[in-house]
Amino acid sequence: MAAGNSSRGRQTVRDMILSMVAVMGVALVAYLTIPHSTDGDPVHVVDYSAALASAKRAAPYPIAAPEGLSDKWRATSVTYQAADADGHSGWHLGFVTPDGKYAAVEQSNEPKFDLLKSVVSGYQPDGSASIAGQDWTRYQGDRYRGLTVTNGSATTLVTGSASYQELDQLAQALKS
Repeated sequence: MAAGNSSRGRQTVRDMILSMVAVMGVALVAYLTIPHSTDGDPVHVVDYSAALASAKRAAPYPIAAPEGLSDKWRATSVTYQAADADGHSGWHLGFVTPDGKYAAVEQSNEPKFDLLKSVVSGYQPDGSASIAGQDWTRYQGDRYRGLTVTNGSATTLVTGSASYQELDQLAQALKS
């Protein structure tokens, strides 16, 4: 009887090792056949041209979007919010900057300080800048900074975690 138990113990260990080899083989095949990202870049770039054309037709103010930025500026989000009950609409275009920071264009016909409050929390005045012949006001917030200019009924806010230098560059590229 003792000899039978000894043989049974060896079979159990042998079976366990064979099972582990089989599982590792399946895992290796799965690893080799499942596609992997080769560039390691998690940024999902969006084409905003159709949304821009649609927003330009719908908005009650001239929509601004950048022209001439290098391909290192990667658009990652775009939305147009049609007029709400108060008649306020909003345009948003977000980017990853060449330095890997976030920058966005926000435009709305809601009051300037309401727009600032909703995007640049804790904002405080931080000087001004002359960009493309316009005087922009700078604001520093808890998380983001921003530049604003008001034309007619619309406020344009260039904002994000990017440096003022990159935000200035984005503001410089804006065309209506």
